[in-house]
Amino acid sequence: MKTFMKPRTIKKIIFVLFVAVALCVVIAPFRDLFKESSATDIYSHIPLIPIVSAVLFFLNRKDIFGTKDSLSAAGLAVMAAAAGLFLIGKGFAVGMNDLASVSALASVLFVAGAFLLLFGWEAFRKAAFPFAFLLWIVPLPAVIMDRVIAFLVIASTELTRFLFEVLGVPFVREGSVFHLPDLTIEIATQCSGIRSSFALLITTVLAAHLFLKKFGNKAILALAVFPVAVLKNAIRIVTLYLLSYYIDWGIIEGGFLHKSGGFIFFGLGLAILGAGLLALRSRERKGAGLPPSKGIISPHS
Repeated sequence: MKTFMKPRTIKKIIFVLFVAVALCVVIAPFRDLFKESSATDIYSHIPLIPIVSAVLFFLNRKDIFGTKDSLSAAGLAVMAAAAGLFLIGKGFAVGMNDLASVSALASVLFVAGAFLLLFGWEAFRKAAFPFAFLLWIVPLPAVIMDRVIAFLVIASTELTRFLFEVLGVPFVREGSVFHLPDLTIEIATQCSGIRSSFALLITTVLAAHLFLKKFGNKAILALAVFPVAVLKNAIRIVTLYLLSYYIDWGIIEGGFLHKSGGFIFFGLGLAILGAGLLALRSRERKGAGLPPSKGIISPHS
């Protein structure tokens, strides 16, 4: 007796083939983009995003595929829109960054549309977060990225000024340049902290999804990333100056803490946001009549 694969198994194979097509679309633009060192610094998180999405999808697979088999023509429309976006964007994209942005967005939409087409709305709804998380592979268009970096520089400059004043450090400021005792520092683009800010935001969004239930609390935690990112950036600048002034000028002239110590201040930002997560989680449990949690044990426990 001949045995045939189940219809759902066939659908899964077809979906994997669609994913392979999407990967082929983004490989070349990403390869060209990452030839630029600046892009490598800013978007170093991109290779990890599909892995995290795949893990989230795998862990939730029973719930996702626990629905009845169905098809959705809307998925085909999304796939067609994704293909159109790629073709139009490829013709009008200015520079490698914009081409990578369009290609990545089109690929994510194409994969999401393929899943919707093959498995229907109910399964897609349950898999919404892993697909939405994939949007982190989309590089921001150059014009938007420039404005984000400019905002971080301005905010970091203002908070750095405030911290110097609070600590009684004498200085003369000219724009983003601080003339300090024995040293002049400029808060330039390289000091924006854009890479760690991305990492903080992505980590926080993932943690909020796993450990919080209410959308409002998730949004609050995600929005808190921006002031925390600016705060840890300003603290890093002030700390480097004070350590250099009172201990060793080599610290700010190329020492480990200046070149590679960003993870310490990233940890500070993560700790602040972790405390916020615990507070919001405790509030949710209290509102639900549950005992306060002693810590984060498991998602939605």
